[in-house]
Amino acid sequence: MSKQPLRPRNGQPVRLEDYEPGFTGDYEDKDAALEQLERNRNRMRELQEILYAERKHALLIVLQAMDAGGKDGTIRHVMHGVNPQGVQVTSFKAPTPEELSHDFLWRIHPHTPARGMISIFNRSHYEDVLIVRVNKLVPEEIWQARYEHINAFERLLADSGVTILKFYLHISKKEQKKRLQARLDDPTKRWKFALGDLGVRTQWDDYMAAYEDMLTYCNTAWAPWYIVPANKKWYRNLVISNVIVETLESLKMQYPAPEEDLDNVKIPD
Repeated sequence: MSKQPLRPRNGQPVRLEDYEPGFTGDYEDKDAALEQLERNRNRMRELQEILYAERKHALLIVLQAMDAGGKDGTIRHVMHGVNPQGVQVTSFKAPTPEELSHDFLWRIHPHTPARGMISIFNRSHYEDVLIVRVNKLVPEEIWQARYEHINAFERLLADSGVTILKFYLHISKKEQKKRLQARLDDPTKRWKFALGDLGVRTQWDDYMAAYEDMLTYCNTAWAPWYIVPANKKWYRNLVISNVIVETLESLKMQYPAPEEDLDNVKIPD
C-alpha cells in the first residue's frame, strides 16, 4: 500500500480494517522522520509563540486510542520544547459522582482552551461513546444521542475560535500485546500496567466497532478525525506534528501591532 488517507471522508462509513496500523508512508526507517520531526517541533514553538501573543485563536488536540496506544508518548515527543505556559494537558479518568450528576459534557467544557492556548485531551468526551457503550453503562438510546451532542458541542467551540484536531492512534492488537508485555518486563514501567487492560483486550472487536462509529458520525468539517498509523511510534509522532504545524500555519497568525511612538522610547536608568 503506497498511500493511506489520514482523514476519512466526511459522511462515509469508516472500516478500520482498511487502515494499516504499521503504515509508514514514504519513510522506510525513522532517521529521516526524526529529522523532520525536529524541524516540525522548532516550527511549532515559533507558531505557539505567535498564537499566545495574538490571542485570537485556540487549539484543541484530542487523543484517543486503545490502552498502550501511545497517547502519553505522543504528548511527550510531539510537544517537546513548547512553552508549558501556553499548553494545558487534561487526562480524563472515570467520572466522579459529582460529574455523573451532570450532563456528560459538563466536566469537559472547563478544560477547553482559552484564546492563545493549546489544550490537549488525553482521552476525552469520546469515552462516553466508547467505554460507556462497550460496557453498557447507559442504555443504547442515550449513547446513540451523544454523537449529535458531541458534534454540536464541537461546533460551538469552533464558532468561538477553537481549532479542533482529533487523532485516533491506530495500533494493531498484536502491537498492543507487545507494548503491554514491555510494561510487565520493565520494572520502571510496571506502574502503568493494569490488570483491567487484559479484560479490555477480550473486548477488542467491540471497541473497534465503537471506534468505527465514532470516526464515522463525529468526523466533521469543523472537527475532523485523523486516523494515525501508530504501530511505529516515530511515524505516529511525525504525522501528528505535520498536521499541527500545517494547521497552525493555515491560521495566518501575526504578532500584535506594538504601541505607537516606541521608536524614541528611552529606558530610564
